[in-house]
Amino acid sequence: QVQLVDPGGGLVQPGGSVRLSCAASGSIFSINAMGWYRQSPGKQRELVAVITNGGRRNYADSVKGRFTISRDNAKNTVYLQMDSLKPEDKAVYYCAAGQYYSSTYRFGDYWGQGTQVTVSS
Repeated sequence: QVQLVDPGGGLVQPGGSVRLSCAASGSIFSINAMGWYRQSPGKQRELVAVITNGGRRNYADSVKGRFTISRDNAKNTVYLQMDSLKPEDKAVYYCAAGQYYSSTYRFGDYWGQGTQVTVSS
């Protein structure tokens, strides 16, 4: 089992920034990718950004150029730097851990508890 702890989030003004973090523990040998999803009321959970152990990154089109995912392998921690936030970025953000192989990301087994990000003036 992999445990994910993802504190952070909060209320941010439009155009502002916030950084989320997620620390993994447990059977981390079973994962080689981590990422962030988000879910707004009435919408499906969507992929925001992912990163592999080797540093390969992918972003949703809606956040490219504004969000940056990074990781500290020594700390088994992944970060999501969110800049130029927009009201439509408001959502619950979930950390996820999974695998990347055969050019495909596979998430779904391990999730953080989620953290609310609200973008409002």
